[in-house]
Parts: sequence; structure tokens; C-alpha cells
Amino acid sequence: MQIQNIGLIIAAGVIAIVIALFQYMYKAKNRNKKNLFFAFLRFLSIFALLILLINPTFRKNTYYIEKPTLVFAVDNSSSIKHLKQDEQVSQFIGRIKDNPELKERFDVKYYSFSDVLKDSLGLTFDEKQTNISEALESLDQIYKNTNAPTVLITDGNQTYGRDYQFSSVNYKQQVYPIVIGDTTVVTDTKIQQLNVNKYAYLKNKFPVEVILTYSGTGNINTSFEIRSGKNIVYSKPVSFSEENNSTVINFTLPASSAGVLKYSARLAPIENEKNVINNKKDFAVEVIDQKTNVLLISDLTHPDLGAIKKSIESNERRSLTISRPSEVKDIEEYQLIILYQPNARFRAVYEKIKTARKNYFTITGSKTDWVFLNKSQNVYRQEITRQTEYYLPRFNPNYGTFLLEDIGFNDYPPLIGTFGEIHMKSSYDVLLQRNIGNIKTGEPLLATIEDNGVREAILFGEGIWRWRAQSYLDNKSFESFDDFFGRLVQYLASNKQKSRLNTISESFYYGNSSIKVKAEYFTKNYEFDRRGNLNIVVKNKDTEASQTIPMLLKNSSYEADLSSFASGNYEYTVVVVGENISRSGSFSILDYDVEQQLLNADVTKLRQVATNTKGTAYFMNQIDGLVSDLIEDQRYQAIQKSKENIVSLIDWTYLLMIIILLLSIEWFMRKYNGLI
Repeated sequence: MQIQNIGLIIAAGVIAIVIALFQYMYKAKNRNKKNLFFAFLRFLSIFALLILLINPTFRKNTYYIEKPTLVFAVDNSSSIKHLKQDEQVSQFIGRIKDNPELKERFDVKYYSFSDVLKDSLGLTFDEKQTNISEALESLDQIYKNTNAPTVLITDGNQTYGRDYQFSSVNYKQQVYPIVIGDTTVVTDTKIQQLNVNKYAYLKNKFPVEVILTYSGTGNINTSFEIRSGKNIVYSKPVSFSEENNSTVINFTLPASSAGVLKYSARLAPIENEKNVINNKKDFAVEVIDQKTNVLLISDLTHPDLGAIKKSIESNERRSLTISRPSEVKDIEEYQLIILYQPNARFRAVYEKIKTARKNYFTITGSKTDWVFLNKSQNVYRQEITRQTEYYLPRFNPNYGTFLLEDIGFNDYPPLIGTFGEIHMKSSYDVLLQRNIGNIKTGEPLLATIEDNGVREAILFGEGIWRWRAQSYLDNKSFESFDDFFGRLVQYLASNKQKSRLNTISESFYYGNSSIKVKAEYFTKNYEFDRRGNLNIVVKNKDTEASQTIPMLLKNSSYEADLSSFASGNYEYTVVVVGENISRSGSFSILDYDVEQQLLNADVTKLRQVATNTKGTAYFMNQIDGLVSDLIEDQRYQAIQKSKENIVSLIDWTYLLMIIILLLSIEWFMRKYNGLI
């Protein structure tokens, strides 16, 4: 309590005594013992009321025992069920929950994981992917400031993600792996990996690479084949031995017809082979009969040209040719023309574009001849200042011409453009706006225009190569930028009429991948409509069974997750409820479960994790040893902690009750003695 409050309390006591004596002794006509009693009651009530108004604070210390946290993380992937260990894992968890010693010593927490970590068990053992590294990293973040040893119950087989054997070095908690599954190495042949391009072109041949492996001691002979339907399109005999336990086969297949071609790769099982599921793998290739040809015309050499070419050709369905204005002869074979920093030498090019009514993409910069460009077209006009400026991009979330997401433009470096105002003379849709430093302008940096059936885009700045480099620094790949640029090129290279409802899906998916169908829905003014109520009706072509699923709004699109669907051929229709608008499509799901390709527990990696984190590895039948070691380990001790709370007297409700009680007693006593 503060000294100031002590002084106020003393003053309150003096004031209460003075008021009580003044009312019942000084002003009283007859002074007797009853007056002293009434004065005492009045003193107490006034003093209590003044104390309540002063509201002093007190420090209150509470002590409690904090147990160390014991984390159980259980692998919920389908490989556990495939190894026939699901019942043993459930029984193991049941015994842990029923152990009174662990409950008394630890604060026990339970998690399950597959591709992500979940803060509950709910064990179904049907998840299609396993990412042990991500689970450990998530637990490390949750318990980074506490002592929380982790019991990791898994077979150690990870299907994707960072190698947990090495990433566990940075894990701050002790890990106790519980090895699930058979550790005995058995004779097995399998298709370790199959590499094939997703797309091929009609009447071409596409390459296929297959890696086959063998675990065993004897010499064996088997065969490998590729089937398309019931027809064998490729076959080859294969031999393995203990020393030569892997082989790589490279071959090509013809893309004889357009559409999705499905194939089945099969390695003939050897006698008494335990796991034959990993001897077969289905794959598909989409054969397209048209390639998007893009012509980039530039009169100067610039790093942007290489970045644009790499970005466009990252999709095998597109090719880019770079040419100077004087070398351009015929533009009919190209679906899109990119004009890089036009000048007066582009005069003939502009005439050919207008005559052929080709879609084009103009990129301007410090070397652009704006006197020429302002005269060559009547869509936009740049104020001529002959000065340059650095323009930062700002993504426009209301852009509605086609589906596009922000890939982090706010963190991208600036582009160099001509300083001055831009005057747009035609209707346009701004994809990126430009900032000058921290100043937001309403002027476009990247805009798309559709006028009289011709599509055009204009980028008011050079240096786009820095954006692609920044994308790699942020994501360790060029994929996000290349996807953004590819969608822009796809829109510009197409003459398809704009629709209020568009759907986006792949031609085929692998069974272990995320299967999502997206849709974009626009108002009659072609602005993205977030109020839409969209349903997707999915029909299995093989079984004729159909299912209606509502599509959820996510960012600037509607989305339906179909990852739970079984393998097969499907067709779908997206319907806008209340509108006579729908779009249809189809896709195939190929049967492939990576979890079923795994036969044994990875004991070596799990033991290494235990070594890296100063823990110990156990097997399923060593539960008593695990419990005993955890309880006896002196690193996991309960800690007594104290907590100091500052309590205000006004929060003590009993004081108000005392004041009411004192005033009530005084009133009744005076009433009883006829003083009222």
C-alpha cells in the first residue's frame, strides 16, 4: 500500500470521528451511553464509506505448482493402417491415457498429424500425406518457452517436406520416437519414381523416366511394362541383384491423339513378394493440339527480355520468339504480340497489329518514345516530361477481368517509368496501381483493356526481371511470378468472349494431391460478385453417382475441395443459385496412394532424431520402459511458481455489505428508541 493512501486512511478516520461526535455528542440534548453507541456505528459506516472512495490497493501473492508438459504426437496417415498397426496404436494411446503416474507427473497433451498438425487425436488413419518435419516445427513453436518432451508415434515414413532427420537438430525439446511397424527388411521390388511431363503436343513423342529398386539378397529377373487400356505400349525385361539393386529406364511414348491419355506402369512382382501395391503406378499426360506462340519485339537489349522468355516458357504449352522491329515479317502465326519499349521503328509493327486485329501487350520504360506512342494509339496518353521515376506496385483486389491473386506485390522492387500523368481514353481495368514512395496514386501501373474484340495490356515501367528475382528470394522458386505472368499471357492470347461465370480445374489429378475446382462469378458489369451462391454438381461417369457441394468464397474466387473423392472419371457443373448461369467441365482422378508404397518403418531416421534431441527411441512393446524413463528423468521436474496480483478494495463486495449493515443497525436502533 502506498504512503499516500495510508495518510488518506488516517484522515478518513479523523473525519469519521469528528462527524460522528458532532452528530451524536455535540448536537445531542441528552448525552448518554446510547449516543456513544450510535456515534460508534456512525463512525464505522462513514469510515468504511470513505475507505471505499479512497480505494486502496493491496498486493496478493498466490503460489501454484506447474507440471512439465508431455506431448504425444500420433501419425494419422494411411500408412499406419496399411502396415496393420492402427489397432496397436489406439491401444497404446489408451494405456497412456489410463496411466495415473504420467497424469500426476505431467500435463499430458495429445496431437495428431499427417500433412499438418492437429490439436486433437480423432485417429482415422486415412490421411494421404505425411510431413513429420512440419509437425515437429509446429510443436517447437507452440512449446518454445516451456519444457515439453515429445513422444512421436510414427512409422517414420515421410512423403513430402524437409528431411526431419536433419531439421530435428534445431528442435529444442527431447523427442522420444515410438517406432511403428515391421523393422525386418524383406524382399521387395517397387517403382521408386516415375517422371513424366504433364503436357505433350499432338504427333510428338514425350519422354518417360522410371526408377526401379530392389531390396533383397538373391538375383532375380522380372519385367517392366506400360499399358494404355489393355494394350501394352512398352515393355522391357529387368534384372536385379544385391549389388545392382536399382535401374533407370528412359523411353518415349507417342502423343497420337489429343486429350488426356492414361497409362499404367507395372513391375511384375517376384514370388512371395509381400507388398505388390508399390509395383504399379498410374500416370497421365494431357496431349494438346495447339501451342501458344508469343512474339516479343524489342529494339534494345534488356534483362527484362530474358525474364519474360523464362516466365512464358516455364509452361511447355507456350513458346516465345524475340525479334527486332525490322525483322518482323508475318504475325499471323502468333497469338500474342509483346511490344517492349516501342519507338518510331515500331510504326510498321503497329500497322500490322491493327490490320490483323491481334492482341498485344505493351511494356514501356525509360527508353520508350512517348511522342511516337501517343500518336500510334488512342487508348492512353502519357504526359511527356523526359524524366523518369521509380514506381512501386500496389495490387488491386477488385480487379475482375480474370482470376488473379496477390503474390506479394507490396514487397516487390520498383519499376522505372516515365514521370508524368497518364490519361486513359478507353475503359480499362487496373490490375496494379503505382505508388511513388509511400504516396498512393490512383494511376495504373499495369492495366488490361478490351475494346471491340481486341485485348491489350499496358505495363508502365521496366525492370520486371527484378520482380521475378524477388519471387525467387521470397519463395525459393519462380513459380508464383511465372503463374501470375502466365495467367496474364493466357488472357491476352485468347479471344474467348468474357463470361459472367468461369471455372478453373485440371484435366487430371493424382489421388494423393489436393483436388480443388475454382470458379469466378461476375456481376452484369463484370465486377467480381462476392454475394453469389454457387453449387457444384459432381458426377462419377463410372458409377453415375452424383453429389452437390456448395462452393466457398476464398479471396477472389469460389472454391470446392474434392480431395476426398475416390479415383475415377468425373464431370461437373457449377450452378449459380437463382441465376440461369452454369458452366461444365470434367476431370479424372488417378489411383495413387503414396502411403501404400511404404513397407517398413524407418528406424534409422527415428533413432537419429532421438540422438539429435537427446531423447531415446522405443518400440511399441516398450511402453513400460518409456513411462519409467520419463518419470525418473530429472530434467522433467514440477516447478513452484508465484503470481502477484494487485487487488483493489473496491472489488471487495463485503465492504459494501458492511456499510449497508451498519447503516441499517443504526436506523433500526434509532427507530426502536423513538429518535426517528
